[in-house]
Amino acid sequence: MLNQKLLVSGAEFFADEFKINPYYNDSQINREKAIAEHNAIVDCFKEAGIEIIKCDAPKNCQDGVYTANWALVKDGKAVMSRLPQARKAEEPCAEAKLKELGYEIFHVPDDMLFSGQGDSLRCGEFLFAGSGYRSEPEAQKFAADTLGLKLIQLHAKPKTNPDGSEFINPVTNHADSFFYDLDLALSIIDEHTIAYCPEAFDEDSIAKIEATPLDKIIVDYTECTEGFACNLVSTGKHVIMSNKAPKFQAELEKRGLICLTPDVTELKKGGGYIRCISLWLS
Repeated sequence: MLNQKLLVSGAEFFADEFKINPYYNDSQINREKAIAEHNAIVDCFKEAGIEIIKCDAPKNCQDGVYTANWALVKDGKAVMSRLPQARKAEEPCAEAKLKELGYEIFHVPDDMLFSGQGDSLRCGEFLFAGSGYRSEPEAQKFAADTLGLKLIQLHAKPKTNPDGSEFINPVTNHADSFFYDLDLALSIIDEHTIAYCPEAFDEDSIAKIEATPLDKIIVDYTECTEGFACNLVSTGKHVIMSNKAPKFQAELEKRGLICLTPDVTELKKGGGYIRCISLWLS
């Protein structure tokens, strides 16, 4: 079943030294508050009946709290991520933990970027995959083939310069987006239902999403960008989600889902939220 077991670390080293996505800015991070937020989210996971596997946060890794980016996991196999240089120190920790848990380890070839579950969302037989920012299409294809999933390759709209050209992040030297990982623009509600924000995607990606035989919930752009509405964890019964997305929450509750809504402000400053701090283990 969906998200019945999650791997989480902790926010003990959460910081903003490397501004590797558009959400890192000059706002001061309160680490103690981030730790409290992380604990509150995990408490909601437990309330929803989710089994939590805890590992130590990678030492001095500012983004080590975001375990979703460590791998993509299915049926005892783990396709390991290849992260931006500023996050490389997380990779050995992630692989060691998944080996300890008994997973067969796979690596994407040719040093291709791959952002793990953050950019690759499983829904039944489908793998919705983002590319262009933290993951390369060939890496997503490798992951889909390795795990026996049907790839739906998507592309979110880029962040642009005033002249309309793509903004290049000076830390990662890659193109950037406010939807740099797919889990900021699309979420899995159950094996037959997704939610997404059309304004986040190019026209070709919208057509691909709409062509799937899945039920689709449209998420308001403001709730998506300001409330991080799509960055949620659903078990198909409970949804742990933003407390700043009332329209989306109302739609989910109308469908009979139970919504748990912790307050998240500090972790958001790093471009991460509820889905980001949890890696689905299956």
